[in-house]
This record gives sequence, structure tokens and C-alpha cells, in this order.
Amino acid sequence: MAHHRTHLIRLFALVFILAVTITSASDWPSWRGPMQTGVSPETGLISSWTTQGENLIWKSKFIGRSTPVVMNGRVYVIGRTGGGEKPQQGTDSVRGGGPLMQEHVACFDAATGKLIWEDKYHVYHSTVPYNRVGWSSLVGDPETGNVYAHGVGGMMTAWNKDGKILWQHPLTEDFGHVSGFGGRTDTPVVDGDLVIQGFVSIEWGDYSAPRHRYYAFNKNTGDIVWVSTPGGAVYDFNVYSTPVVAMIGGQRLLIAGGADGNIYAMKVRTGEKVWGFNLSKRGINASVVVQGDKVYAMHSEENLDEATMGRVVCINGLGKGDITKTNELWRYDRLEVGYASPAIDKGRLYVVDNSANVYAFDANDGKLIWKHNIGTVGKGSPVIADGKMYVTEVNGHMRILQLGDTEPKDLSEQYVTVEGTRHAEIYGSPAIAYGRVYFETEEGVYCLGDKTKKFAATPSKPVMLDEKPADPNAQPAAIQIVPGELLISPTDVTQFKVRTFDADGRFLKETNADWSPGKLKVQIDPTGKMTPDAAAGSQAGTITAKSGTLEATARVRIIAPLPIKEDFEKLEIDSSPNYWIGAGGKKFLVKDLNGNKVLAKPPAAVGLQGSDIYFGPSSMKDYIVSADVMGTKDKRRVPDIGLISSGYTLDLMGSHQRVQIRSWAAEMRIVKNVDFPWDPDVWYSMKMQVDYVGNKGVIRGKVWKKDDKEPDAWTIEVEDPLPIKHGSPGIYGNSNATLYFDNVQVVPKSK
Repeated sequence: MAHHRTHLIRLFALVFILAVTITSASDWPSWRGPMQTGVSPETGLISSWTTQGENLIWKSKFIGRSTPVVMNGRVYVIGRTGGGEKPQQGTDSVRGGGPLMQEHVACFDAATGKLIWEDKYHVYHSTVPYNRVGWSSLVGDPETGNVYAHGVGGMMTAWNKDGKILWQHPLTEDFGHVSGFGGRTDTPVVDGDLVIQGFVSIEWGDYSAPRHRYYAFNKNTGDIVWVSTPGGAVYDFNVYSTPVVAMIGGQRLLIAGGADGNIYAMKVRTGEKVWGFNLSKRGINASVVVQGDKVYAMHSEENLDEATMGRVVCINGLGKGDITKTNELWRYDRLEVGYASPAIDKGRLYVVDNSANVYAFDANDGKLIWKHNIGTVGKGSPVIADGKMYVTEVNGHMRILQLGDTEPKDLSEQYVTVEGTRHAEIYGSPAIAYGRVYFETEEGVYCLGDKTKKFAATPSKPVMLDEKPADPNAQPAAIQIVPGELLISPTDVTQFKVRTFDADGRFLKETNADWSPGKLKVQIDPTGKMTPDAAAGSQAGTITAKSGTLEATARVRIIAPLPIKEDFEKLEIDSSPNYWIGAGGKKFLVKDLNGNKVLAKPPAAVGLQGSDIYFGPSSMKDYIVSADVMGTKDKRRVPDIGLISSGYTLDLMGSHQRVQIRSWAAEMRIVKNVDFPWDPDVWYSMKMQVDYVGNKGVIRGKVWKKDDKEPDAWTIEVEDPLPIKHGSPGIYGNSNATLYFDNVQVVPKSK
């Protein structure tokens, strides 16, 4: 079975560097810089500039809202494109924001601003609006030169330095990625052979409940190494606290704020939770900063222990389990720092509150040293270099402050505008590299520096994390199966490996294990080679490896080739197909309806009523998806019921009494409506397919009463000039009142 990733099962080489290179000091490979502290070692930087030309080396056209990556003499940015075209209006056909709207990654020459390469890709299965596209920052890998992105719609992509896609995951279809209207999107982190991405997911099996999870991918192949769920029920479905990697107490830790309001530390190589600290009644957005054994965290929501808003805390990072009551070193209350992440330098902690006030604290005891205002809305994180602070403010401001023992001096304040009048929104931070300052805005990418100095992208000595080598004779404390999560076909043969780690999470060696397939109908030999039972069809479950007293599991989904047919008759009441993404958690349940088993989606007691389910690989194309559907009526409320194919939704809309085809619901990038009166408590049949004609896509849908003959003509049809080329089949339900599905099928299109 083809999969959208380049190599589904290829296992990666065992390369663990004891003192691992983070980056070259002259590069800025991740959004908080070479030391993950918001600090650059660069000197000789400018103290002023103007949009008219003073110390403005180049500006390139681009629309962005995050922080650039500067690496190997190049500047990499992520943003949005294609929003300038006019919507098309019609009596039965309406385009929303524009069919060419996409997420946009670009690479510029760091010296000249010349565009080297760019890639544009679709946003779909998302409620994030266009103006929030490109929320997260890119991350670069100095070892390989690769660049990684996490898009607002959940598209996870790895490019090499020249723009070739190495692997790609549509996280929504593959792992139940949740993206909300707020657009908050977490930035990936590279460490060793891993690229680690956090997001809230609603998967399958034990991962059916919405939780903030961390997915560690092999950075070269995209294969899953581990998945960690350190916290509980989420307060916010979208947060963007980017993890930080730090050595504390001899352990290499991944430390981040969660969607449940807690700060968590996990072992980087295994995902094992080490400790948690309860901080907020809502999700955490600001990233932590670490210095020595101290972890600094902050938020702007309601505190857990008193009716106040906002807090900055210093946490002793040496601990295990729940360290909330034991490891707080100091706090500063009633300070709302909810968006900008801190910087730490020379014993001082710098934070920017939501009202764009910069605070400097003594990092050891939390004493406030000074406060300084830079505008009205603070979301950009401060950057320290050359004795100065470079910091942005949302309403078009780029400020340079001279730091000292007392309140800083304003060296430069520039106001960036769009079309000369409206302020250009700036949400990201500056990136400092090669003696220059790079930042992106709604109006373009800027490069600031001394024009008289010769440009040189020469790396200096690498910054290292000091990690002692593991004792090869140490007793293993944990084992890990790789790959850790898998999607295959019944004919695929998988080779699993088992790795051992010491108590501090350092790799020891590969080992033999005793294997158990659980309820999966597969064969696993003593070497870890797994062969599915081809006759078993689609299934999902876990395999277990035991080595001595240690145990590990890996999650496996096996999806049979087309046709897929599900009438729910073989499933237990109140269950759902276990290989479907997003069906668990009591949202969709098999019920007996007049002696016939069907899949029901009742109204949710709390939260949103709309849900998508995906039941095929994201690489699928050239298929027809169909189902029988029925909606009920609760007072005046009626549901919406739909099918999903290749990133498009065919929706039988209850309150509007029409059929709609759409993609990217927040913007209606592609949308067409046709009036279609339909009745509750009556079964209808729906059918959908996507065809590709030349460079266009043609999306077709059909709806008719189940007891009637299928009509020859399509009920609705729309063209997409920039089509989505593949995607998982699925179903959609918005249960304002209970809705039902039966006889769900996916069959190949006839040639």
C-alpha cells in the first residue's frame, strides 16, 4: 500500500551523539536561537534602522507571522499566499476567500534576499482562518540542512536544504490532529535523530480521547519513534508552547507547557514522563526557558490556587512525579505573560506581557529590576544580542533597546506599514545571524545590518549539551519498540526492533524480546518480523515486547485494499470501528435501530458538535465513497451529515436544506451550494468522488432517497483550479440532533 510518507517502515540508524550539537553559533536554526534562550552570541549589530533605507540591507515580498530560520547562508520562512484573488459569486455557486489560498514556505539567500526556492501547499480539514496561516515557526537541522514545518492544518513536512520534500504527514488524517479557529500551532523541535511535534490529537484505541501528545519522528524518514501523553483532559485544543531540550540532573529532557495548563518534562529519547508542574487553568502558550537546573514558565490565565490572572514561576527542574508543591523556587503574580516566550541572559529573565510591557527580573530570586513599555499588544518574544534587546510589537513596531543595570534606553523604534497606511502585523521574533537581524511581517521579510561590512555565513564553534556517555554495562531501565506507531496494508511485512535505555534515558543497545500480538491477527517471529494475516482485512491493535521485567508496546493499524465495506453488523453495541481515526471517545457509537446495526452520532453534552472520521491512508486517490445516512429532528435542530474525499467534504445540511461541497471550512476556499430539501427520519444515500481533468479537480456529489433508484446525474459538482491530489476517505457529522450512518463503502473508480 502506498503511503504519503517517503518510507513507511524504514528503520533508522542508531546514532546517538553523547555531546550533541545544537547548532553553529552563527546560525539561528530554531525560533529561540542557538541556545534555546532567545539569546545570540553575535556582536557588532546595528542599533538603529529605518524602513526608508538606513541599515536596511534587503526586503523580500512575503506574508508571514512567525520567526525565520537562518542556516547555511539561507533564510527560511513560513507564511501564507494566494489571498488576493476576488471571490466568485453566483446563485448556486459561491467561492469563499479564494481558491488559490495556501500555506507558503520560502527560502531566501541570507546575503541578498534572492528567492532560492518555495513550496506552497493546501490547508484543509481545518477551521483556522487565512490570516493565521503560517503560525508556527520552521525548525532547521544543522546536521543535515533539512527544514521542518508544522502547518496550521496539520501538514508536517520535511524538506532538504534545496526544497525537495523528504517526507510528509497530513497529521489530521494520519493521527487525528486537531486545529481550531484560534490557529495556535506548535513549532517542531529537532534533537539528535528526532524531530518532535506536539499537538492535541483524537486518534484511535487508547488515544481516542483528546489529549496533548508529543510525536517523535525519525527526522530522516518520518517514521514514528515514540508518542507521549504526559497530561490529562485538555482545556484548550490549540496551544503553542514549543518544547525546549535541556540537560538537568544528568537527564536529557524535553520540557514544554501542555494544553491542560501544566508544565511537563519528558526523556527526549523515549518520551517517558519525568515530572509535571500544575500552573494554569487554561493551556500554556509561552515556551519555557531553562538555565542550569532552573525552569522558567509563565501564563496569563486564571491561577489554580487563587483568583488572580497570570504568573511567572521559577521551577527547580530536579524532581520526579508531581513537583507542584515541592519545586517552586519563586513566583511573580498578577503578571499576564500569555503569548511571548522569555529570554534569559547574564542572570536576568526578560518577559513581555500581553500589554507589551517588558519586565526584567533577577533570575535567581525573582526580584523585579525594571519595567519598560514598547507598545500595546505583546506577542513577539524578545531577543538579546550585543547588549541590546530586539523585540517586536503586534501593531507594526520593531524596537531596539539598549540594556543596562536600569530601565533600558530606546535606540530605535520603527513602524512597518502595509501599503503605507495600516500597520503590518508582527507576531514573530527577530532571528540574529551573520551580523544581521532578520524578521518577517505581514508586509515582507526584512534583513537589517551594517551595509559596510562584508557578509560571511561562516559558522563558529558549535554549542553543545554536556551529556555523559552511558555505561554499556548498566542495567536497562526501559525498552522501546521502533517504529512505535504504524499504518500498513495486509501484505506489508514489518521489521520491529527493541532498544534498551538506562535510567537517565540514554541508549544502551538493541536487544531480543518476547513478542505478543495481542488481538491483532498477525504473526511475529522471535526477531520482531511481523506478517499480517491477509485474510483478516482491516484491523488495529498493539503488539507487546517483553525483555526481562521490562515491557513496551507499539500501535499498529492495518487497512485492507479497496473495497472498504462497513455495515456495522459485526461490531458490538456502543463500539465503533477500531481502525477509524476520530471515531472513539463515545462520539460515534454502534446502535441497534429497528433490528439493524448503524453508527450513531448523538449530540455532544459539551463542546463542539462537528466531527470528522478518517478510515484510509492519506495517500489514497481515485476512489468513490458512499454511505446511507439519516438525520433526526430535536425541536428545531437538525444535523449536518457528510462524506469526505481527498480533502473535500460533501455535506447534507439540515438547517439550510441544501447540499454543499467545500474545502477549508474557515475560508471556504472551494465551496458550492445546491438547494436540496430533505426530511428527518428518512434514509438517504450519498456518493462522492474527485476526478482530475488536466490541472483541475472536479468534485462531484450525489444524494437521493435510499429507496429510490440512484439518479444518473450528479446533484452537485464544482471545479477546483488548484486541486488537492489525494486524501483519506471519511465521514462527517454535526450532531445538533442525532444522525446515523450505514453501509459505508469506499470502492475504486472504474477506469
